[in-house]
Amino acid sequence: MGERGCPVEIRRCVREDAAAVGAFYDEVVKELCDHVNYPKWMYKKYPAESSAREMIEAGCQFACVRDGEVVGAFVLNEDPQGAYENVAWGCSLERGEYLACHAVASSARLRRAGIGRQIVEYCKAYAKEHGYRAIRLDVVPENFPARNLYETCGFRYVGDADLERGIEGIPLFSMYEMNL
Repeated sequence: MGERGCPVEIRRCVREDAAAVGAFYDEVVKELCDHVNYPKWMYKKYPAESSAREMIEAGCQFACVRDGEVVGAFVLNEDPQGAYENVAWGCSLERGEYLACHAVASSARLRRAGIGRQIVEYCKAYAKEHGYRAIRLDVVPENFPARNLYETCGFRYVGDADLERGIEGIPLFSMYEMNL
């Protein structure tokens, strides 16, 4: 267990971060697979170094760093990576007017240290600073830890939807939005 209120530096990743972010995601996914894999992530497949490299090249992979170690990671961009138009959002927005948040992870060793909340606060500040009108995201319906985090941070659940991603075993995703 981590200490509450673990402050981290959150920064956009550069190419040199790919191996460390990939190793961090591998550690997180292995831990999930050994216990309860709420997000249904696949070890060494997603999220992993290859997806981190791709997102770093696109300029949208972020890392939470504490004492030189990656202890959190996430993707923040305009790409919902699925059919967000199938969702009954509370506010009608076009792509480019909202940010999508993906692959949010924090270190199991620092569970309940507030890293997830810091990620959400960072995303909110980033979205406001860059003129976005909302943040949207999706989670596997059974991912209760993530759902709890987003709801306690002010996201609103808007229903479950088929995002047409074709992922076996995940026909629907639970959709969340935070209008700014």
